[in-house]
This record gives sequence, structure tokens and C-alpha cells, in this order.
Amino acid sequence: MSDSLTSANRRRNLLDGTYTVGLLIVAILSGYGLLAPSGLARATTLARPYPVPTPGPVAEYVGRPVERAPEPPRLTWPKLITGQILDASRAPLGDASIVIGGSEHRTDAEGRFSVESHPADAPLLIKRPGFEKVLVQPTRAAIEVVMKPHMVKAAYLTYFGIGDKGIRGRVLDLAARTELNAVVIDVKGDRGWIVYRTEVPEALAAGAQGPATLKDFNGLMADLKSRGIYTIGRIVTFKDNVLAHARPELAVLDTRTGKPWIDNEKLAWVDPFREEVWNYNIAIAREAASKGFDEIQFDYVRFPTDGRLSAAKYSSPNNKQTRLPAIAGFLQRARRELGPLGVYVAADVFGYTAFNDNDTDIEELAPHLDYFCPMVYPSGYHMGIPGFRNPVHNPYEVVRESVRLIQQRASQSRVRVRPWIQDFKDYAFDRRIFGVTEIRAQMKGADDAGGVGWMLWNPRNDYTAGALRQKEASGPK
Repeated sequence: MSDSLTSANRRRNLLDGTYTVGLLIVAILSGYGLLAPSGLARATTLARPYPVPTPGPVAEYVGRPVERAPEPPRLTWPKLITGQILDASRAPLGDASIVIGGSEHRTDAEGRFSVESHPADAPLLIKRPGFEKVLVQPTRAAIEVVMKPHMVKAAYLTYFGIGDKGIRGRVLDLAARTELNAVVIDVKGDRGWIVYRTEVPEALAAGAQGPATLKDFNGLMADLKSRGIYTIGRIVTFKDNVLAHARPELAVLDTRTGKPWIDNEKLAWVDPFREEVWNYNIAIAREAASKGFDEIQFDYVRFPTDGRLSAAKYSSPNNKQTRLPAIAGFLQRARRELGPLGVYVAADVFGYTAFNDNDTDIEELAPHLDYFCPMVYPSGYHMGIPGFRNPVHNPYEVVRESVRLIQQRASQSRVRVRPWIQDFKDYAFDRRIFGVTEIRAQMKGADDAGGVGWMLWNPRNDYTAGALRQKEASGPK
């Protein structure tokens, strides 16, 4: 009997042990399933992570409300904004522009200003030709701003060139590697076409949306800004083939045919006496400013100088006494409307303007501009300049004297001079290639005469890289 009991006890112990081990295995497997999620669970976790708590009500996370730290109050301007603008030597900068809320104000001779009746939280923009713009956020304290000099060194991109990825890429590569820090872009080119999708009703009605319209112009401008490139919008003003043919009543007319008069390039002009033409170009300039351009540059802001001039008919008598007031009147209105938008206003003029009185009289136009941009291409001085009969032999002297005289004649205003210089083959004298030596001579001439930079002109947008200093050696911009 004891043997049978012993045997029964052994069987019971074995069963109990087996049962215990089974329970232990089940517990281990269950725990593993809980602690080590399957591959599908891991994928789901990666694809849809738990939400990261964000500022706001947090009761759902902790079961009770938690107070948020109050945001610091946004600063606003005092009722009267006051300040002083200085240059790098801490000398006062008189006649600097203070722009806020769509209004433009000027500093006095001591560089001081005061502004009232302004938006309480709008930023304040400070600008003066030859200096970098400064943006100041609202503060309760008086403002003191030290402005940095700005030498603009630009290359020109035509209406078609800006849209060509290869051409544009070459110029942007130069800007990345060399002292080049700006571009001049045809907003409205020589034929009257606008480079982006315009919303100016008169331009759309005239057919100014040309064949090379850029679809994502805003993206292009954002890219240029991200690269730190200063942008100049060139607007060909009174030479406008599109508007002249769409609106013949605004055109310079040919007395022989009654149709729009054309120049030697077979392109028509609009009448500089007509204020409708002024308004058309200013509307395009305002739109360009809204696109983010730093500067608006008016080219062909003059009367025609080639073609059958005797056959050209205008809406007013055309003589020396009437031409200058028309050009000055247009620029005065343009500067009045564009200045409060934060842009600089420039005008291209013939290089010979430095030596002669003509329709683009320096003293008369200077008060209405931020920059004079004389076209000082040595090939364009067909009669030479005093002391230098052959200008292509003396590019330094031609540029230096032209810039010096214009700056001297405009010295009673704040306008500065930034010339166009020649980066293309001579066409008037010995057909020489303008290479590194000639281009650098022109740059030095502009610098020595007190110019605030220069702009390279090549009609094919093919620029001489060797004439540009590498960034490492170019110094401050």
C-alpha cells in the first residue's frame, strides 16, 4: 500500500510541476507579447507617432488644466518716433528717407527726424543713396542708426536672358564667386513687353504680356533675395512699341503716314508729353516695387535721337524749352509715388550728358532721383572728350571724367552716380575686344571719381569673368 501511495504521490507531484511550468511559460509568452510589439505594430508606430504636446490646453494629457505662460506684449511705436541717422564715421546723414506706413519723410541737416500719425506696429525703413537699407522694428526708445556704405556691382539680364536658365545660371554663378552682388532685370524691355504676369489693366489691354513671360517670377525673386542679390528693375519708358501700336493716340506720330513714328530700329515711341504715358509707366513701376525690387531704373526716359526726327509729331511743341520740363515732370511724379514704397529711383542718361546741356540736364533732374546711371561706354563717345580724342584708347579717363562731372553738377542734391560700363566689342573705332584690361580700367575710373559701384552691359549677357575680383579678395560690399 505504501508503494502504491508513493507512486500516486509521485504522479501528483509530476502533474503539479508540469502545470506550474506550463503556467510559467504562458506568463512569459504573454509578457513578451506585451513588451515586444510585433513588426506591424512598430511600422504603425513609425507611421503614426503619438502626437507631440503643443502649447494649449493640456488637461487631456495630465487630467487637470495647466496655465500657459503669458506671451510678452508686442512693442509698438510711441506716438512720436524720433531718431538720428549717421554714417560709419558717425557724421550725420541729412536728407535720408524715413518710410513708414506708405509715407516718406526726410532727415534734417543733423540727420534727425520725427514722425507722427503712423501705424503703431509697422516696421520703419531707412534709406539713402549709396547706403544699405535698414529696417527697424517698433521700439519705445529713440532710434540711432549707423548706415553702411553699399557699392552695387551689377550685371544686366535682358528680357529673354532672365528666363534662360543657362544665361541666368552663369550670371548667378558669377555672383556666388566674385564681387558681383546685383542684377539689372528687364521689367519692361525695349519692345514694351513685361517679363512677369502683370496685373496692370492698361498693360494687359495693350498686349504687353510678351512671348517670354516668366510663370514663377515671385519664386525667382525669392531665390535672388536668398542669395543676397540686390535687384534693379529696368523699365524702358518712352520707347514702347507695344503701347504705341495699341494706343496710337499716345504715340509719337509720323507726319507722312499718320501712323506711329519709328526709329532706326523700326520700333515705335510713345509721346513723353502725354501724362497717360507717365501713368502707364508708373503703374508698371509700382507693380515691380511690389514684386520686391530694391530699385526702379528708368531707361529711354528721353525723346528720340535717331530716325527721321523731322517727321515726328508730338501732342505739344517739341523744343529745348518744352522737352526738359516734360522729362523732369515725369521723374518728379515717379519719385513721389515710388519713394514711399521703399524703392530707390534711377534714370539712365547718355554719357555725354556730363559735358553738355540737353534734355537730360543734370541739375534739373537730380532732385527727383536717387541714382544717375550714365552710359559711359567709351565706344559711345564718337567725338571723344576734352583731352582724349580716342576714347577706346582711354577707358579709364572717359569713365572717371564722366562720373566726376555728373557727381559735381549734382552735388546740391543727395543723388549718387553709378555708371553703366562697357563689356562688349567696340563698334565705333578699331573694333577691339573689351577685355579684362579695358573693363577694369572703367571700374577704377568709376571708383576714383566717387561712383557708388557700376553695372556691366553686354547685350548677350555674356560677361568677362576675369575682370571680376574673386569674393575672397573683393573686400566689403
